[in-house]
This record gives sequence, structure tokens and C-alpha cells, in this order.
Amino acid sequence: MDTPVPAPYREGLPPQPPGPPEGEQHVRVPEAVRDLIAGALAGMVLPFALAAALAMGGVAAGPVLALGVAAAAAGGIAHGLGLYFARRAEARHYAAERAREEQETHDYPEREKWEVAALLHRYGLRGETLQRATEAIAADRRRWVDFMMRFELDLQEPLPGHAAAAASRVGLAHGLAGLVPLLPYALVAAAGEALLASALLTGAALLGLGYLQARTTGTPPLRGALERVAIGAAAAGAAGLAVLLAG
Repeated sequence: MDTPVPAPYREGLPPQPPGPPEGEQHVRVPEAVRDLIAGALAGMVLPFALAAALAMGGVAAGPVLALGVAAAAAGGIAHGLGLYFARRAEARHYAAERAREEQETHDYPEREKWEVAALLHRYGLRGETLQRATEAIAADRRRWVDFMMRFELDLQEPLPGHAAAAASRVGLAHGLAGLVPLLPYALVAAAGEALLASALLTGAALLGLGYLQARTTGTPPLRGALERVAIGAAAAGAAGLAVLLAG
């Protein structure tokens, strides 16, 4: 059976040559999934540490649950709003830098072309090839500014509505995940028994989510999972030590 010949790409780019039979194996995880995992991992640590410290200090399960829920809610709101304002600040920074770059291409076009050539020179372009590539980029002002934003300033344009969407995902995941370590305190009357159950439940959740997060970043999964458990254990240990020293 004859293999169909791919149609030529636009603007003279040749057809894509054959590659690996199974395709290029890159890790591509939707940003929404990464946000949810990161928010959940961050959200479990503080409520678990707070509840563990209170339980070790002799506080009954009821008050531990109430204070833990308050901490989970406050953490979710703080984390979500913090991320939102941080992303908004990044968007304002990008807009300001883009406006400055566009103005510079009008006021100092030769200098900006030289900067394009200097960037391309780093990648091995020389002589006539360098000159033609520079002129091709500078021939379209939007493409020219896009190139400078990406390769000179290392800035990427934020997506519309991205800040609110990411903040909502992270804040919600943070708050809901904070309830996981508190579930045993709602089901078990004895704070000591609830503490043990909370430690096991939280440890399992951190292991699973740490494993998933490691898979999305290329980190060895077992290492990522154990690192997350270690963070939770360290936070709980520090909180418990503080309670013991205060008592």
C-alpha cells in the first residue's frame, strides 16, 4: 500500500519527514490537571500539621475538626487569591514590556534588528543566512515583537482569563484537599485514634498525588511521592514540637 505524500506546508516549509512509529513521546499534561494536583498537594499539609499538633496537645476531636476546617478554607482562599494577583501582575508586566518593545522597533529599528541578529547568532547563523533571517523576522512588526518578547525577554503572552481560571482551580483544590486529613476527626471520637488514621490517610493521599505530579514533570515517580510524604511529615513534626515546647 502506497504511503500518501503529505501536502507541502505553507510559505515553502517542506513536508514533515517520517519520525518514530509511536510518535514523539513527550509529557503533555493539561495545565488544569497540573493546577489541581499542585493545589491539592499544598492544601493537605497545613490542616494535617495543625490537626496533628492539636491532637498531640490533648485537644478533643471536635475542636480539632473545627479549627482544621477553618485552616483549610483560609488556606484555599489565600492560595487562590495569591495566585490570581500574581498572574495579574505578570499580565501587566507582559503588556508593559510589549508596549516598550513595540515603541523601540519604531524609534530604534536598526538597533532592534541588530538585537535580532545577535540572538540568531547564538544559534549558529552567520553571514548571508543571518542577514536574511533577520530581515525576514523584522519584515512583520508583530512577528518581530513576538520574537523579541520570547527570545530576548523570555516572556510569553498570558492567555485571556487565565489568571481567574488558574486561581479558581488551585484555590478549590487546596481547600477541598485540606479536608482529607480532617475526615478521621469527623468519624472517630478519640483524638489519638483519629490522629493515627489521619496520618495514614494523608500519607496515602500525598503518595498518590506526589506520584502523579512527578509523572507530569518527568521526575522519578517514587522519588516525587516520597518527597511529598517527607514534606507532610516534617510539617507535622515541626508543629508537634512547637506544641510540646509551648506546653
